[in-house]
Amino acid sequence: MDIPIEKKRFDSRKIAYIAGGILLIALITYVVIATSGGAKLNVQTERISISTVQRGAFQENIPVNGVVLPITTIYLDALEGGRVEEKFVEDGAMMQQGEPILRLSNTDLELSLVNQETQVYNLLTQMQISQNAARQNTINRLNQYTDVENSLIEARRLYELNKRLYEKDAIGRQELIIAENDYNYQKERMELAEEILRQDSLSVSQEERQIANSYARTQNALELMRRKVADLVVRAPIDGQLTSLDAEIGQSKVKGERLGQIDVLSGFKVRADIDEHYISRIYTGQRGSFSFNGERHVLEIKKVYTQVTNGRFQVDMEFTGEAPEGIRRGQSLQIRLALSEEKEALLIPKGGFFQKTGGNWIFKVSEGGGTAYRTDITLGSQNTEYYEVLSGLQPGDRVVTSSYDNYGDIQELVLED
Repeated sequence: MDIPIEKKRFDSRKIAYIAGGILLIALITYVVIATSGGAKLNVQTERISISTVQRGAFQENIPVNGVVLPITTIYLDALEGGRVEEKFVEDGAMMQQGEPILRLSNTDLELSLVNQETQVYNLLTQMQISQNAARQNTINRLNQYTDVENSLIEARRLYELNKRLYEKDAIGRQELIIAENDYNYQKERMELAEEILRQDSLSVSQEERQIANSYARTQNALELMRRKVADLVVRAPIDGQLTSLDAEIGQSKVKGERLGQIDVLSGFKVRADIDEHYISRIYTGQRGSFSFNGERHVLEIKKVYTQVTNGRFQVDMEFTGEAPEGIRRGQSLQIRLALSEEKEALLIPKGGFFQKTGGNWIFKVSEGGGTAYRTDITLGSQNTEYYEVLSGLQPGDRVVTSSYDNYGDIQELVLED
C-alpha cells in the first residue's frame, strides 16, 4: 500500500522572497529614521572658527580709505594768457610769498597798456589846458568885476555929492537925477557882476570835478591794465611748496589754465572716499580714527563734497590734535569712520558665515559642545569687527562664524576634535 507523502508548506524560494522583503523594509525604515532628524556633517573643530556671543560697547562704523594732503592748497591759474618766456624755479621748490615762478609774454596786452598810458597822458594835457583856460576866464571876470566895483564907488560918490549940492541949491534937479540914475545903473551892474562871478565859480568847480573824475577813471583803468600786465609774471600767493608745475619754455597758456599749485606745509588733512550709500549719514563734525606707529589718532570731518563720482563721494578730515610725527603727503590711511554714538549691545565677531546666511541664521554650538545646529537670528548694525545681535542669541552662546560655503543644506554639524 502506498504511503502518502505530506507536502511541505514553504519551499526555499518562498523563504528567499520573504527574507528579501524583510531586508528591504528594514532598509527603508533605516533611511527614514536616519533622515528624519535632518542632514548632518562631520567637521573638525580646528578647521572652523567658534566665537562666543558677548555684551559690550558697540559703535557702528565703516572702513574708508584716506590720503594725506597739505592742510591748504592754493592753485596757480594763468590770470592772463601768454607764452612762457622764463621759468625762475622748478617743481618742488620752497617758495616765499611774492616770489616769481615764471613769466609769460602777451604782445596784445602790452600794446593795450601803451595805448592806455597814451590816453591818460592826453587827458592830463587836456585837463591842464582846460584848467588854464578856466583860470584865465576867472581872471578876466575878476577884472570886469573890479571895473564895475570902481564905477559903482564913483557913481555913489557923485550921487551923494550932487545930493548935498542940490540941497544947497548949488545945482539943478536935472543933474541930481542924472547922478542918481547912473548910481542905480552901477548898482545893477554890480549885482550882475557878482552873479556872474558866482556862476563862474560853480561852473569851474563842476568842471574841475568832472575832469578829476574822468582822470581818476582813466587812472584806474591804467592801473588795472598795469596789473594785468604784471600778472604775466606768476608769483607765489603764499609761503609753501610748489608742486604740479606744468609749464615749459615756449609753451602757450590760455587764460584760466592750471599752471601748478602751492602746498602749505604747516599742517595736514586727510581726503577720504566714501560709498554713496552712506551720503545721507555723513556730516561735518563726525569723527574717525586710525592707528599709526602703534598709536590711535582721531580725525574730524570738516567738509563734505556731495558730488558723486563712480559711486563715491569725498570728505576732508582734519586731526583733532597734533598730526602724528612721520606722516607724509600722499600717504594712505585706513580709517574707521563712526556712524553712531557708542552703546551697549549683544555682539558677534564678524566672519565668513554672513556671506552665506545674510545674517538670518547661524550654527549655534550645543551645550555639550558635540554638535552645532541652525538657529534663526536677527542682526542689526555692524562695524569693522562686530555684528549687533537683535534676537536669537544670548550672552555666552557659542556660534560658528567661519565660512559656510561647503555646508550646502546641512542642518547640523557634528563637531569632532
